[in-house]
Amino acid sequence: MIELQQIHHVAYRCNDAKETVEWYQDKLNMEFLVAIAEDQVPSTKEPDPYMHLFLDAGNGNILAFFELPNSPEMGKDPNTPEWVQHIAFELKDRDALIAAKEELEAKGVEVLGVTNHEIIHSIYFFDPNGHRLELTFRDGTAEQMAELKRVAPAMLEEWSVTKKAPKHAAWLHEKEFSEH
Repeated sequence: MIELQQIHHVAYRCNDAKETVEWYQDKLNMEFLVAIAEDQVPSTKEPDPYMHLFLDAGNGNILAFFELPNSPEMGKDPNTPEWVQHIAFELKDRDALIAAKEELEAKGVEVLGVTNHEIIHSIYFFDPNGHRLELTFRDGTAEQMAELKRVAPAMLEEWSVTKKAPKHAAWLHEKEFSEH
């Protein structure tokens, strides 16, 4: 039986390895952990030089990037809205989120939010590669989270049939449940 421990890393492509490392160090205070460079892809043995970077995203989580100089220019999926694909990092609390927003804006980063998702609050911005990033903190109650987990299978089943938003969690946006 497979027993996952945690995500080791998620890897994305970058336009420029040095610029990417420096941006994440400066804007998100991430430590640069490891660089691996090869002339061929280890898993396929294809001749394709690359630089693979690993940055510390906290608590053993790693964010990785590949610079691929011999591949066509990096693009985005034109059929997927830019808000869909993103990397979300968790902060301690609301004060940390507000301080992060202020710090990012002082460093010239355009920030959207704070957005209230009722069980989390988030801010959004882009890295120099065009990847959307989210900083968030959790503030949902144990009761809210238990109910969301309970209705998740029914919501998924209804969605798979109708492709319309199920209303099992509509209570989340009603005032008496969303005030903390």
